[in-house]
Amino acid sequence: MHAIATAFMAALAFSGAAPALQAQSSDLPQGWFRAGDRPGDYEMAVDPKGGREGKACSFIRGRSAQPQGFGTLMQSIDAEEYRGKRLRFSAQVKAAGIVDWAGLWMRIDGPPQAGSNAPTMLGFDNMQSRSIKGTAGWKRYDVVLDVPNEARGIAFGILLAGAGQAWMDELQFETVGADVPVTGPGALAKKPNLSFQR
Repeated sequence: MHAIATAFMAALAFSGAAPALQAQSSDLPQGWFRAGDRPGDYEMAVDPKGGREGKACSFIRGRSAQPQGFGTLMQSIDAEEYRGKRLRFSAQVKAAGIVDWAGLWMRIDGPPQAGSNAPTMLGFDNMQSRSIKGTAGWKRYDVVLDVPNEARGIAFGILLAGAGQAWMDELQFETVGADVPVTGPGALAKKPNLSFQR
C-alpha cells in the first residue's frame, strides 16, 4: 500500500474521538471537523456562495505553495443505520491547481483492536488510485463500500495533499444495490482484462 495511504489511515485512527475535535471547530457546520497528519498546513472552511448553484459549499486549500502532509474536512457517524448494506458517499467536486492529489474518502470502523482504543478498519477508499488533480470544473465523484454487521462507525470527507484547492458540494449518502461495484484498493474487477492494448 502506498505510504500516504498508510499515513492517512494512521492519522485518522483517532476519529472515534470526534466530539473533542468538533469542539475545536465551532466555525464549521455541526458534525464537521478538521483532521489529517498536517491539518495546520491547510485551510478548511465554508465558502458562502462558492457552490455549484451559487450557495454555500466547503473547500480545502493549501496555505502555502508547498503544504506538507495532508488535511481533511471530515465527519464521523454511527454505523447502525447502514450495517449489512452497501453505502455510497458522493459529492460534486471542483478543483483548482491541485499539484499532488485530492479525493473523497470513506472508512468503515469496527470494534477496537485488541489492546488499543483504535478501531479495526473494515473498509477504506480515499480515491488515491483515481485521484483529482489539476484544474477542473464541477464533477460528481463517489466512494462505495460495504458496511459489515460488526461496523461501529463510518468516517468520510474530502482530503487534499499538496498545493491547490478543492470545493465540495451536493453531498449524498445513500445505500445502493449489489449491482453497484465497491471502490478502493480491495475492489475486484468483474471481468478479466486479457489484453495489453490500451
